[in-house]
Amino acid sequence: MAAKLNPKALTHARKLIKSGKVERDVRDDWSEHAPSTDDENAYIDKHGFAAFAEWHLGRDDAQSEGTKGSVSFPFGDFKKVHRCAVISLESRAAQHGHDDIRDAAKKLLELMDSD
Repeated sequence: MAAKLNPKALTHARKLIKSGKVERDVRDDWSEHAPSTDDENAYIDKHGFAAFAEWHLGRDDAQSEGTKGSVSFPFGDFKKVHRCAVISLESRAAQHGHDDIRDAAKKLLELMDSD
């Protein structure tokens, strides 16, 4: 996967954090808190794929635009940024050499923790 940072998603995440829309959950909660496939599809049906993509810090231009394969590194549940998701995606981005996504995640965690 040739994921790179999705700047629109980063802006969206910052805005949500600054407005207090943060779930301060713990590291391993993301597997339970992540939206289901049905939740994702319902969100796309209601808001469109561009809005869905804004909940993912990664994008892959080699994948077909408008497909779930073109986005990665989700950070929330379509309502709030989940701290556990950002921790998880930071770790995954680092493991796979996506330094720009890893660094953005670190900054989001700092922003969340500064409150």
